[in-house]
Amino acid sequence: MIIPKLHYISQGISPNEHLENIQKACSSGAELVQLRLKNVSEKKYLKIATAAREITSHFQTRLIINDDYKTAKAVKADGVHLGKTDASPTIVRKHLYTWQIIGGTANTLQDCEVLIGEEVDYISLGPFRFTTTKENLPKFLGLDGYTAILEALNTETPIIAVGGIITNDVADILETGISGIAVSGEITRNFDSIRTFNLLLNASATEEQLYTFK
Repeated sequence: MIIPKLHYISQGISPNEHLENIQKACSSGAELVQLRLKNVSEKKYLKIATAAREITSHFQTRLIINDDYKTAKAVKADGVHLGKTDASPTIVRKHLYTWQIIGGTANTLQDCEVLIGEEVDYISLGPFRFTTTKENLPKFLGLDGYTAILEALNTETPIIAVGGIITNDVADILETGISGIAVSGEITRNFDSIRTFNLLLNASATEEQLYTFK
């Protein structure tokens, strides 16, 4: 299974705005989007995820569903992203199709070690800096935090940086050994920035610089 280096995490003040932004991201060249909807019913989430799957399929963009593995399976998304309070990746794996990927959220070295032990396909590590996208934000890591954790881990599991990242950060973040980045606010403000992020990450599909999972 392959995973692009740039993840767009959906934003919007309504479910429909999430869908509009996912469409904009796909048409601007995003190779992977994560549907991140909070405080909606299971039925509503399924409806929006189904629409997101139709959009991403049209553009041949990968779709990850945040939190809800049952919805991820129902709409045949490419995978699910699990937060720290969600079900264990080991348990979720038993419910998904064999080809679906699982990502997990980490804030510390210990979090990463636990997720690697549970054989997640990628780890989203952050926050890089303060961001308003998430409530009850843990301590931000910065470049020094990433460097220390990655040196201690020495893992082949792709580690994705997340949390308030802008285009000016990319070169420095990559130097820490990070595999890729997840971006929400900066892309939502300007979808043309996807092209810039992709160039900085050397992540364009034409260059085939994608991380391959075993």
